Amino acid sequence: MVLTPSRMKKIGSAAPDFNLKDAVSGKNFTLASFSGKKALLVMFICRHCPYVQHIKEGLTRLDKDYRQKDIAIVGISSNDAANYPDDAPDKLKEFAVEQGWKFPFLYDESQDVAKAYEAACTPDFFLYDTNHRLVYRGQMDDSRPGNGKPVTGVDLRKAMDEVLSDKTVSTDQKASIGCNIKWKKGQEPDYFKN
Repeated sequence: MVLTPSRMKKIGSAAPDFNLKDAVSGKNFTLASFSGKKALLVMFICRHCPYVQHIKEGLTRLDKDYRQKDIAIVGISSNDAANYPDDAPDKLKEFAVEQGWKFPFLYDESQDVAKAYEAACTPDFFLYDTNHRLVYRGQMDDSRPGNGKPVTGVDLRKAMDEVLSDKTVSTDQKASIGCNIKWKKGQEPDYFKN
């Protein structure tokens, strides 16, 4: 496990398009599938990572609390499932069902979507406005495995609430920290090597 921070992509960046299959429903989703909402939260998560395991119940609460609001939520797993079988689509489906998640949980087998978003770790959060422009990237909250702080989602929720209330999202944002995305051998993006 390599402890890795988010790259803190430039605020205002456009959300890259994608076309990925939901591990639960088998349905394909694109960026356009989430149009018409005031906000879009893209989460790079997986099953095996202890940092995602640490916040999984917090993600479940987040999903329930925002399900009826004008925001779309999508999870994406880009890990190399050949070397990390717990992150294969069938295991992602089990995980989502166990947690009761209603958001699509997409599998990025090529890892091209993670590269387009400059995702670096699990979990890595990207919040976009109604025009799919980046307004927040960073941590869910200060809780980490073993640090004794509760999983509240305070940082991410504040940003989501600001977008939903038509307020400017504070640019005082802290990087998320987690396991590095498990790139396929020889497929590590340039930004990961630096």
